[in-house]
Amino acid sequence: MSQSASLKEHQSFWIASTLQSSYPPIVEDLSVDVAIVGAGLAGITTAMLLKQAGKTVAVLEADRVAEGVSGHTTAKLTSLHQLKYASLMNSLGREQASAYGASNQAAIEQVAALVRDEHIDCDFEPQDAYTFATDAEMLEQVEAEAEAAFDLGLPATYVTETPLPFAVRGAVKFSHQAQFHPRKYILCLADKIHGDGSYVFEHSRVRNVDGEDPCRVQTESGATVTATDVIVTTNLPILDQGLYFAKTFPKRSYLIGARIDPAIAPDGMFIGTGETYRSIRTTPTDDGGTLLLIGGEGHKVGEADDTEERFERLAADAKSLFGIESVDYYWSSQDFVSFDGLPYIGPLTPLNQHTFVATGFSLWGMSNSNVAAMILADRVLGRDNPWAKLYESTRPTPFVSQASIKNNLDVGTRWFGDRFKGLFDSPEKVKPGEGRLVTAGGKKVAAHRDEHGKLHQVSAVCPHLGCIVDWNAAERSWDCPCHGSRFDPDGKILHGPAVNCLEAKPTPAATR
Repeated sequence: MSQSASLKEHQSFWIASTLQSSYPPIVEDLSVDVAIVGAGLAGITTAMLLKQAGKTVAVLEADRVAEGVSGHTTAKLTSLHQLKYASLMNSLGREQASAYGASNQAAIEQVAALVRDEHIDCDFEPQDAYTFATDAEMLEQVEAEAEAAFDLGLPATYVTETPLPFAVRGAVKFSHQAQFHPRKYILCLADKIHGDGSYVFEHSRVRNVDGEDPCRVQTESGATVTATDVIVTTNLPILDQGLYFAKTFPKRSYLIGARIDPAIAPDGMFIGTGETYRSIRTTPTDDGGTLLLIGGEGHKVGEADDTEERFERLAADAKSLFGIESVDYYWSSQDFVSFDGLPYIGPLTPLNQHTFVATGFSLWGMSNSNVAAMILADRVLGRDNPWAKLYESTRPTPFVSQASIKNNLDVGTRWFGDRFKGLFDSPEKVKPGEGRLVTAGGKKVAAHRDEHGKLHQVSAVCPHLGCIVDWNAAERSWDCPCHGSRFDPDGKILHGPAVNCLEAKPTPAATR
């Protein structure tokens, strides 16, 4: 690829096209009705619903608002989740599958209502959504999905043609779906939350949540937030109670953004089927242009060494399918996939009555975040919610499923086996631009040498539960293959559930 991903700064279009937020860090103790940990779509929406209901809230974000997973999404607001409904009908039955569809349709309607009522300028646009098959092998599953979705009363039809510039064998089409600019939307909501006894705090990492009557949220700065209820919406909960790290697995996926002639841009939101599926949509740019977004190449965190090549394959498809010659944006995202395909929304554990979580959105966080916000707001407000039982966070966990057994065996294998990586390598072997596991001073070290030749060394042991990190060449990060924590070359946390950085290690130059 002429404009290699490795030579360009990786940045999400959603973040690049919005101003940097500037909420203060928390510096002193305070009390509110509800403390919310994490300022992505789920956390901010929950805070908005609670404030509208008369509650005071404090949202605590370790970095900046909507610069985590919510700022790295494809931002499809849809209840068509690739091939979901036929599977749910088979595994959980008609009633549960119907509840999943109804709740996600309600999520779309909730966003549309907030956009309208709060006058939010976020490029919100109704769109049709498609799941398509390009080969005969997947066509049968697409047909079954269309039949199941239609039977459940969802806005589904089966079609053999789409607005894409290439032929498909067949597709499920959902009408009454939408797309939007997620960060514009979330930042507008955050501005409406902050004030009148409610707060949004940035650069305010939460270390722990203590107690239940009342709850006390301990922050890195030493300040404490006292609240009746606490809601943790940090992608994967930073609190290790409830075993959510064992009930889900982290999956990473990749996206590119490239300018396209609006005359040939496909109208709609699309996702393919099979192992090499592609996710496709467009978005307007502030200068009046159109950006084509193509995603895919997903894999479990820590299980791919060819991360740069994955961007290149997406760019090659942009050229061959749409005539795109250059790519403007490269970024990747990460989400946690639950083993039964449903998010976990509710109490942290069966013993917790005032500490709640939302996780396991399984790559469909735009709608599921809003589902979580509705359920959790109702829970705090003492209202019944028709979907709470479906997503109950303390429901029996499918630890005995084939997928969960394999995942947890993989975690055990990585925990022990990765300790032998780099056993006989020294930091001197690390080339500019490279990251490697090495042994220094008898300790396992994660070593990266930047393009200027400076060596950065940190502990290779993830502080979450002790797995060994892997180097992600495309993102220039150290990623934990067990539970998805990510760190920059100097050990700073990029992605939880870890709440502590990788410990810095002295470089050879510093020890001479």
